[in-house]
Amino acid sequence: MNKFILYMFLGAILLAPTTNFAQSKNKKSKKQEEVIPPPEKKPEVTIKEYNKVITKAAVSDEGLFTIHKVDKKFYFEIPNKYLNKDMLLVSRISKLPSNLGGGYVNAGSETNEQLVTWERYQDKILIKSKSYQAVAHDSLPISISVKANNYEPTLFAFDIVAFSKDSSNTVIDVTKFYSSDVKAISGISAEMRETYKVKGLDDSRSFINSMKSFPMNIEIIQDMTYNASKPPVLQDTESISIQMNQSMILLPENPMKPRLADKRVGYFTVSQYDYGSNELKSDLKTYIRRWRLEPKDPVAYAKRELVEPIKPIVYYLDPATPEKLRKYIKQGIEEWQKPFETAGFKNAIIAKDAPSKEEDPDFSPEDIRYSVIRYVASTTRNAVGPSVSDPRTGEIIESDVIWYHNHLRSYRNRYLLETGAANPSARTLETSDEEMGEMMRMVIAHEVGHALGFPHNMGASSAYDVESYRNGDFTQKNGIAASIMDYARYNYIAQPEDKNIRFIRQMGPYDHYALNWGYRVIPNTQSINDEKETLDKWILEKAGDPIYKYGKQSSSFDPTSQTEDIGNNSMKASMYGLKNLEYVAKHLPEWTSKATNSYDDLGELYDELLSVWSRYVGHVVTNVGGVYENTKNPNQAGNVYEVVPKAKQQEAMAWLQSNAFASPTWIVDVNTLKNTEYAGNSDLFRGLQVRHLNNLLSFERIGRLIDAEIVGSNNYSALNLLRDMRTGIWKEANAGTTPTLYRRNLQRAYIERMQYLMTEEIKSDKSRDYYKVSQSEVRPLVRGELNGLKNTLTAAKTKTTNPEAKYHYEDCIKRIDLILNPR
Repeated sequence: MNKFILYMFLGAILLAPTTNFAQSKNKKSKKQEEVIPPPEKKPEVTIKEYNKVITKAAVSDEGLFTIHKVDKKFYFEIPNKYLNKDMLLVSRISKLPSNLGGGYVNAGSETNEQLVTWERYQDKILIKSKSYQAVAHDSLPISISVKANNYEPTLFAFDIVAFSKDSSNTVIDVTKFYSSDVKAISGISAEMRETYKVKGLDDSRSFINSMKSFPMNIEIIQDMTYNASKPPVLQDTESISIQMNQSMILLPENPMKPRLADKRVGYFTVSQYDYGSNELKSDLKTYIRRWRLEPKDPVAYAKRELVEPIKPIVYYLDPATPEKLRKYIKQGIEEWQKPFETAGFKNAIIAKDAPSKEEDPDFSPEDIRYSVIRYVASTTRNAVGPSVSDPRTGEIIESDVIWYHNHLRSYRNRYLLETGAANPSARTLETSDEEMGEMMRMVIAHEVGHALGFPHNMGASSAYDVESYRNGDFTQKNGIAASIMDYARYNYIAQPEDKNIRFIRQMGPYDHYALNWGYRVIPNTQSINDEKETLDKWILEKAGDPIYKYGKQSSSFDPTSQTEDIGNNSMKASMYGLKNLEYVAKHLPEWTSKATNSYDDLGELYDELLSVWSRYVGHVVTNVGGVYENTKNPNQAGNVYEVVPKAKQQEAMAWLQSNAFASPTWIVDVNTLKNTEYAGNSDLFRGLQVRHLNNLLSFERIGRLIDAEIVGSNNYSALNLLRDMRTGIWKEANAGTTPTLYRRNLQRAYIERMQYLMTEEIKSDKSRDYYKVSQSEVRPLVRGELNGLKNTLTAAKTKTTNPEAKYHYEDCIKRIDLILNPR
């Protein structure tokens, strides 16, 4: 190597910045001493002696966990025996500002329900949210994979601050967890945060109100104030304050034996994928949700004697309940005693007044130990019956039926509108307390039914023949539906000349049957599979009888499973309903504004009258393209799905053309509108008609009719629907008569809907509803109908002498041209 280069290379090394190693060699340099890292500190010992954490100043409350309050801090002293045990954590709103989240968020609303466990990890206690959607017995090898592929989220990690003197309990500081904005237990949902522009929790205005511990549960109340730019009320404060109640209850060490669900009997359910099954896949097991009722005397029960349960179902009345309504609410709760007797239990469900402060100072409607009929000061017109259940088995732990104060007004209005023609006592705004009480009693019974595990049974109202509703003896005995769980509120079929009619719903035979099926204890059975033969036998004994049929609410295609309808023939039932409604419309001013000297009630009731009209029409629409659903197992005769016969669909189409799509007569009451609306009257009815026209000309309905041609050549077809619609909607053009304003509006809506069918595609999240419209029969059929209509309108235009009709036909032809030949 060239010496010059070598010297330069060595010089560069000498001039380079010294390394840490070089610095450590030269400890005399002041600069070098400054960069010497300080010696590592030993970690602080955070686990202290018990007495130094839980001092003499502690205020303690013993229960599931012992809760200690020391100054401003709260501690849980957790018995180690409860670590890794399943507990249910339920978050509820206790107090809230008005209009928070809309009409269905109220004091008592549940915001989250989750199964949690408390687990130790090193020097921490973790609270983890646990799921039972995927399970396998711990003894099976696959349980390792189930746990690895279903790892539970940690809600919070707490430092262990002390152990009890005998080390059997672990102490943690829970102050931060319950005073922070922990999303998993918050009352402010993500949607609310966006709507109200919530910036975050204000720590200075948020605090733990109280903590109480009971033998099986813990109840915590938090006051939380959020900074929000657009709060629902008092917007100048830019604040939302809510009070939350956190309930945590230890789930049974010995879980209730679950009962397998069956789609032929309606129950709310919980589901699990069992990876320990012998099936060649994860086995989906679905259990019904029900209360745990066990007979005090199993021997007598097995002999079919009535026996009291070990632990009855008890509902307490909210202390806020108006005094005059309490007896009706109690009666509604205990309506279910008779069905429970069918299942072998007496006094199985009991209504009680809430204890006074003197009787039980700890009573709270939010406490998970108590099921309460909540009475809510809200303008919402509804009632709901939610419940809390053990996700392992479906055991219902607690439920709160929520009654909104204004709900009785809905029932008064519908009582007047739907029964006023045949029921003189309904022709008033001052419905008697006795009648209102009977309505409330049955609404409470309906909502308690939900809380017992029953979903809506929309098939129950189709069990009875239409003409039976005009028979006094029949209605007094059977009511108006085979189940209280249907949306069948009033008998709108009975006519003014009919006598001794029951107009209000009541419990039915399906309620007894379904409750017995789900709640009766089956003797000499050890496993859930041991029960299957008996449960199936009970169903088969009732199969084919419509009063025991379960019809899902989610059905949009089965005319026998509709909301708010009664009777087994929609056309006949709706015709009777419209006759009654016409009578009511004629007398509505007499029963309202003339009695009150105000048009407010008249306007409100007239708007609802239009909704009733639309509801009756909708019941008929479902028959077109309809499919009967009769849930059954392969060991039963017949098919599950059956297309509505062609003759019945044709009857429905003829009914709709005569009643729904004709120009209105009595339904658009000009005298009423002159006193309630200043404009928009012609469009009011157009909107109602177009809703049903669009519903008839929907992709889903046309698709079902195309499918109907596959299963039967003589079924009502998509072409039948489109031709019947064209000839009915455009009958004036075919007959050479002049269409009214209402008819012209409807005809233009028809062309817009045909354009929709020509240009749009199905938008649905349901994979079974999808079919490729552009490659189906839809577009050719619609194109053919539009071409035929254009020919009809071209001829009609030359014949009419009415200028509005002429302009109308010319406009419609132009619209059709733009659809068939878009620019």
